Amino acid sequence: MEWSIPSDVEQFVKDLDTFIDAEIRPLEAANPEFFDHRREFSRTDVDRGGIPTRQWRELMGEARRRADAAGFYRYPLPAALGGRDGTNLAMAVIREHLARRGPGLHAELSHEASVVANLPLALVLHEYGTPEQRERYLDRLVRGEIEMAFGLTEPGHGSDATYLETTARRDGDDWIIEGAKRFNSVVDVAEVDLVFARTSGEPGKAAGITAFLVPTDAPGFEIPYYHWTFNMPSDHAEVRLDGVRVPSGAVLGEVGRGLDCAQLFVHENRIRQAASSLGAAQFCIDESARYAQERVVFGRPLHEHQGIQWQLVELQTEAELVRNTLYKTAWLMDELGKTGVSDKVAMVNYRGNQLACEAADRAMQIHGGVGYTRHKPFEFIYRHHRRYRITEGSDELQKRRIAAAMFSFGRLGSPK
Repeated sequence: MEWSIPSDVEQFVKDLDTFIDAEIRPLEAANPEFFDHRREFSRTDVDRGGIPTRQWRELMGEARRRADAAGFYRYPLPAALGGRDGTNLAMAVIREHLARRGPGLHAELSHEASVVANLPLALVLHEYGTPEQRERYLDRLVRGEIEMAFGLTEPGHGSDATYLETTARRDGDDWIIEGAKRFNSVVDVAEVDLVFARTSGEPGKAAGITAFLVPTDAPGFEIPYYHWTFNMPSDHAEVRLDGVRVPSGAVLGEVGRGLDCAQLFVHENRIRQAASSLGAAQFCIDESARYAQERVVFGRPLHEHQGIQWQLVELQTEAELVRNTLYKTAWLMDELGKTGVSDKVAMVNYRGNQLACEAADRAMQIHGGVGYTRHKPFEFIYRHHRRYRITEGSDELQKRRIAAAMFSFGRLGSPK
């Protein structure tokens, strides 16, 4: 089996660069308070729990509208949603390229905002939603008119999602949901939250968990606080569901098979997350190599010191190995489907995310004192990509997936 990057994908990336330089960079230049590394906190609304400011969300929304109008935003979505059926390989190339450009409005990864859509929940609705659910939410979600949150993680349960304590019981034609969710992203602006709750079955079993589309203004749906995180602003809410009543039409997918929805969500995210981490790592490597050729220490250019050379050589070698495995894995997903490559996705996810952190850390070291300051973006890159080693499956969970394939100990119950 052979694979290569299709010529149309290479052309798409070139056209995307032209669009970013013409439409997105001027938008950044017109709003310098949000893109000066020293003033990153200007994006954070301290008085409302550390969530993104309204102006920052509006700016991300404007970038999205421009990208959509130019025909870039919906590229990975199905043709039925106005997209181009972008492949996993294409998206791996695109996501790496966007992150390799460095931080910016073109790929604001703190909120998964990008000029090329990362909308796994649109895919979940498209795949599992009823005609009524798709009519109510899907088009508006794709157009950016509404946001949709994702409520899987709980105060007592993260990666072990099959042990959910949130429950839902029938009450006539309705369901009553009781429980709590943690790190419920985007819920501060979401119209609806995709909430996972146990409706039957035993703790530790995937069967019996159901997905519900819960309006965030429903009685009993409460946000007691938001979590302040390593990278701010943060929209990761703590949510309580105190007797929240939803109709039977709120069930997404089949009753008792809600984790199918979650699997689709995280599968789409993991390979793209790895690509973004690889791109961020390569940005740090490139910037460090450039600086090492400019900086003079002890009468010699920094890059002539073997200790500096080897640090960057090790990182570049790892980046190339991750890149080749990443692209091959994405291609295999396109050829064979998502089944059978979970271990490969786990490999590139955990190695790519580690690489981003290592490269950012070394970039700070090679740049010396200025690398530690907010005049450079390396500390921001480290803070953002450090979370990827926990979200969408921790390093340890990714290793367990690899072990499951190696030792044939069966399908993992947890998707996250």
